[in-house]
Amino acid sequence: MIVITGAAGFIGSVLTRFLNSRGRKDLLLVDRIEKKNKKPNIEHAEYIEFIDRDDFINDAENNRLSSEIELVLHIGACTDTTEFNLDYLLRQNYEYSKKLCSWCINNNAGFIYASSAAVYGDGSAGFSDSDDLTPELKPLNPYGVSKWKFDDWLIKNRLTDSVTGLRFFNVFGPNEYHKDKMASVIFRSFPHVREKGVIKLFKSYREGIAHGEQKRDFIYVKDIVKVIGYFIDNPSISGIFNLGTGAARSFNDLAASMFSAVNRETKIEYIEMPEEIRDKYQYFTEADMTRLYSTGYKGKFSTLEESVSDYIRNYLLNETSAYY
Repeated sequence: MIVITGAAGFIGSVLTRFLNSRGRKDLLLVDRIEKKNKKPNIEHAEYIEFIDRDDFINDAENNRLSSEIELVLHIGACTDTTEFNLDYLLRQNYEYSKKLCSWCINNNAGFIYASSAAVYGDGSAGFSDSDDLTPELKPLNPYGVSKWKFDDWLIKNRLTDSVTGLRFFNVFGPNEYHKDKMASVIFRSFPHVREKGVIKLFKSYREGIAHGEQKRDFIYVKDIVKVIGYFIDNPSISGIFNLGTGAARSFNDLAASMFSAVNRETKIEYIEMPEEIRDKYQYFTEADMTRLYSTGYKGKFSTLEESVSDYIRNYLLNETSAYY
């Protein structure tokens, strides 16, 4: 039996359907559906049981979890990068993860978890997923701190031989419709692109970087779950790995891809960035993928143009943002 935390969320729900497509229906889904509009994410999924996240961790602490659990895919977390309550984030993203990881290690169950590129902060230390670099990283926001602390805890306690962590870069795709302000620029901007023929992007406040030339390593959610599938199939591989495409692209590129998908001329309006995030804004992220490829991974990542086209034409234009 496989456990998926965050199963009703964005990546967790796509992962659930991905595993269903591989014939895995012995799934225990863990999450909390506080928003009714998350329900479509798992309406068509096949699974054994759905459990509230608090009940699940209480069962883990009191040793009431089934001995049939072979693997936990810990995707659930508070992913709001504008949440500044560090105590809350540490409870949700650090303490919860430690408890669940400890249970897995003590019960010989596999543990694959979602980390984040937010641990790299402003990128001045580079984007290597080397364990030697991790203690030196300085995340820019409390969310990044909460993710970094768990990575660092694993390394300091020499547990990376027993678990697998994946530092997700900028993930987008179907099933993110419930994420409000934390949804991708593509999802949030698409209605304006379709109806007004224009997209709004933040201005740059860094010398030498033009408006819209801030760059991210954008990765499609369908590529994310394929890599997770690779680690499921190869349980002997462990450690903390970057998970991006390895190719940074600008927001201007992203905009052009969106307009191309709807066969319209690119039109961009550059707007002021809120002052409260200007000193915490990442101007560049690009995953160093050396470590993943060194394990023998042969998968190819979709280009930005391919991913955006699939997302818009097969989901957003069809007025369905849910991945079935």
